[in-house]
Amino acid sequence: MTRPAADRPDEFELIAELFAPLASGCPGALDLTDDAAFLKAEPGFDTVATMDAMVAGVHFLPDDPPDLIARKLVRVNLSDLAAKGARPAFIMLAAAFPAGTGWDWLRSFADGLKQDVEHFGVSLIGGDTVSTPGPLTLTLTALGRVEAGRGVLRSGARPGDDVWVSGGIGDGALGLRAIRGQLSGLDSADLAFLAGRYRLPTPRCGLGRRLPGLATAGMDVSDGLVQDLGHLCRASGVAAEIEAGRVPLSAAAGRAVAADESLLALVLTGGDDYELLFTAPPASAAALAGLSAEAGVPLFRIGRVAAAAEGEGLVTVRGGDGRALALKQAGWRHFRHAGQ
Repeated sequence: MTRPAADRPDEFELIAELFAPLASGCPGALDLTDDAAFLKAEPGFDTVATMDAMVAGVHFLPDDPPDLIARKLVRVNLSDLAAKGARPAFIMLAAAFPAGTGWDWLRSFADGLKQDVEHFGVSLIGGDTVSTPGPLTLTLTALGRVEAGRGVLRSGARPGDDVWVSGGIGDGALGLRAIRGQLSGLDSADLAFLAGRYRLPTPRCGLGRRLPGLATAGMDVSDGLVQDLGHLCRASGVAAEIEAGRVPLSAAAGRAVAADESLLALVLTGGDDYELLFTAPPASAAALAGLSAEAGVPLFRIGRVAAAAEGEGLVTVRGGDGRALALKQAGWRHFRHAGQ
């Protein structure tokens, strides 16, 4: 259905026409006609909840396609659930749309949301929609389930554990540069690949739900590999050392770093990868290789967990010569980056 520009829907028409159909898989969502949803707790499982916000100009570009904005919003949240070993089940959306947002834009946004709701098998069960004079601001809450007591926390890493990551690191940060025309020496296919990885990350849901019992600690890489590993180390009371040469790069990222070696620091600290970062005992290596093949996601051992030493950094990154790399920053921090 295409609406004329003058026929702007109000909040309730918007919900009924675009978002209520996405709740059809959950009777407790009440077709989004009430102020709350009613969910039955599943015996023997813990409910895992996460919430992320995305703001135009910070987490995505204001002129990005609306369907991709919606899908990225879903995926960055499901990535958090994957890192906990949880299977995603429900999402809730709070959207502050700028005044004057057109119906075609809203329809495309809802279509993108529908695509990933169906792809990942989740139901939209509630939320809120408002109009704002400020930038487009989207907040999504995701709920998942994991067997009781088996969730993968940040706090379980122990000295001697290996450090693992999935997929490739650095594509997201390089992709943003590609979109802005700030990468040189790459062909159009590489630039398009990296831009696509920034705009539409892949949450490792199939891999994540197989990690309980193998991973001792875990999280996803959103703010930068070094910084996020530091978060994990801090929660676990340990330190870690990783080898830059073991950090997996996509073919496009590898060519970008080969053309400009200074981009290695961006790869290690840039974030927006939404790959899984976790620790596991060395004895789990064979099982992890099987898990990788089963889930269809490559896994790479990039370092080792060590005891924390007073006065030393939590994460050390070593180059090919064995020396520690000097990084200006470990990753993205919102308030520290404000205005930069």
